[in-house]
Amino acid sequence: MARVNHKLVKQRLNEKRSKITDRQFFSSRILAGHFEDLAAAQTRRYHYNRRVRVNLYWKPKDPFLAATDNMYIRINSGNPMVTKVRGRENRYQIVCGTFAHELGHVLYTDFLAAQTHTNYLERYKWYPYPPDLKTSADAGKERAFWDYVKTDTKSLEAVQFIAHQISNVIEDGYIENRVLTNFPGTIGYGLEELRKQHFASIPTVTQLIEQEDDGSRHIFESILQVLLSYAKFGEIKYGDEPLSDERIQTVFKLIPDIDSALMSKSGKERLHVVNLILVRCWEYIEEFCEICKKRQADAAAAGSPAGIGETMAEVLKSIAGGSEMGEGSSTPVPEASGSSETSATAGARAKTQEDAEESNKEEEPKEEDGSSPQTETENEENPSESGEAEPETQEESEGSVGGSGANSGKQETTESEGGRIPYQQTESLSEPLGGTTEKNESYEREHYDRAAADIERMLDKMAERAACEQLENERIQELNDVAQNISYGNIHAGVSIRINRISSVDEELTDQYDMISAPLINISRQLQKSLVKQLRENRRGGKQTGLIMGRRLDAHALCRNDGKVFYKNSLPNEIPELAVGLLLDESGSMCSCDRIAYARASAIILYDFCQSLDIPVMVYGHSTGYDTVELYSYAEFEGFDHDDKYRLMDISARGSNRDGAALRFVAEQLSKRPEAVKILMLVSDGQPADSGYGGSAAEEDLRGIKQEYQRKGILFVAAAIGSDKENIERIYGDSFLDITDLNQLPTKLTSVVKRHIRV
Repeated sequence: MARVNHKLVKQRLNEKRSKITDRQFFSSRILAGHFEDLAAAQTRRYHYNRRVRVNLYWKPKDPFLAATDNMYIRINSGNPMVTKVRGRENRYQIVCGTFAHELGHVLYTDFLAAQTHTNYLERYKWYPYPPDLKTSADAGKERAFWDYVKTDTKSLEAVQFIAHQISNVIEDGYIENRVLTNFPGTIGYGLEELRKQHFASIPTVTQLIEQEDDGSRHIFESILQVLLSYAKFGEIKYGDEPLSDERIQTVFKLIPDIDSALMSKSGKERLHVVNLILVRCWEYIEEFCEICKKRQADAAAAGSPAGIGETMAEVLKSIAGGSEMGEGSSTPVPEASGSSETSATAGARAKTQEDAEESNKEEEPKEEDGSSPQTETENEENPSESGEAEPETQEESEGSVGGSGANSGKQETTESEGGRIPYQQTESLSEPLGGTTEKNESYEREHYDRAAADIERMLDKMAERAACEQLENERIQELNDVAQNISYGNIHAGVSIRINRISSVDEELTDQYDMISAPLINISRQLQKSLVKQLRENRRGGKQTGLIMGRRLDAHALCRNDGKVFYKNSLPNEIPELAVGLLLDESGSMCSCDRIAYARASAIILYDFCQSLDIPVMVYGHSTGYDTVELYSYAEFEGFDHDDKYRLMDISARGSNRDGAALRFVAEQLSKRPEAVKILMLVSDGQPADSGYGGSAAEEDLRGIKQEYQRKGILFVAAAIGSDKENIERIYGDSFLDITDLNQLPTKLTSVVKRHIRV
């Protein structure tokens, strides 16, 4: 087995750990993998089988913070929202909270419905259905809305952008409350910390008005900011302004509809409220759109390529506490029913609702034209001119939500996968009786005190990876130095030798190995079974009874009729010291008939077999470049990490094969081992074939190398696959192993090792 030099790794780990900067930590693949594991744990919980990828990077000058397209979550860890916080642990909480927000979109946002809403506006229709127009003023605003949208393409694009922005504001409030309710552990705590920053950054209404007066903000931006404050936090920062202020009153009148949208799990219901907000706030939106269109036209005249959407995005980026608009093409994951409101947000929302009711009592609402409000019956007689609405369909299905909730307590984060509740086929649900709904006034959030430990664990991983990578790079240099100092003979004079080894295994190789390794590891385990019991008995020793022949009679067995009445005492006996080297032909012809695939599978099985039985094993492949012998180190006798099994996935068919140089290098490495038995196995599908190296002269070179290292105690096994078996047998003689059926390649190679470890 590849023995890990823990002492050397730990020494380098301590050196590397102290030098890890925030930039390295917060843009590391390890931290991204940590978040991906968190995402996988939550998405699989809702039977959402697509793995979400996380991309962390560090760009301090980029105003972008985070976004998701429902497949990737991108986070700029160098954003001032993160870097202005002091301390790595606190910065980790902000990044974690940003990830939690984007994961909320992945889990709960109906991207498909949002796309449909945009498409319907382009056809001058409401989706999912027209807004409820309860006053004649609203009906007039709706007519003005459609008149404006139909004016030109830029007007339509501007309205579509505003609709998307309003939808994003409401969606942010919805998904954050869902995340806080369902995930009170690491994810929820990080989001709470991010929300604190967001709420602190939101200006008061007084400050918004001051910005309007100096021309840096439009009144619609102020209304959108107040709307965001209520949707996300249930609270409005009034400042010194009275409740009668038009910005506050505009949001107050929308509170019942916003609350309905935030409590509904249907994305269509939230889009219905977006339609209502577009109509109710139309006079502000129209003026804002015209300002943006003029700004875009002036920029275009100056040579700017920015469209109306980019111009409006630049203007609205001043909205504090907002986020990038997510994109995607999927519906939310199904989940069991339940409240999507946290206790803290619900309390703030109730207080704001009381303020709105108090304001309504002070001043009875009137129509802008002085008329009294229409009744719902009157409104039904004036249907929208935009067309019929599509009927609402039931989209919510029952999911399996276990082990989390408002009262479940925050869970400790671990680096390994925990238990899962298996999926079960059920026919009915229980119906508890006597349930009540009550408000918990005394609830206080639970603090998650494991954040520092989480960071320490990831720092250790980063330091260990950096240390192992440095040690591997040093080893590659050492191997190449060794290769240059070996005498390969005149036939290889002028040919360069190069050792190739992956210093740091990437995720793609790991995923590939995990995908195909299970059945191969099972074969290895089956091959081990017949040995494990025998080896255990040999190591333990003891009395062996039931023998037909022997020097000692077993008095307890004299009654037997089969003659097995002898016994002997066996002394403890260790298996012979054994080392294994595997050299694989990676010439281009190995790509035919899946030969390289079987060779790769054989390497995986043999490696696991030897590793499980504590047998040192080395795996190399060989091919050629231009006047170069390319040797590929996949597994070494002494390891610095535990990734050699993943490196085996890089075994591939490549160029030609100059067997002699490769064979001599691997045999020389194996000959240095202290074990009593050294086995060198070769897997090849043909004769040596390289520029100036082939035919009988090349065969003689191989026979000479074999004889030389046999005298040094190395046992050769040449496994021949393909059509050149007779030629390979001629080269290696009694070391030849015929593999007619490629399916037998792994077991035959492993059986060679088994023969030499039987006692």
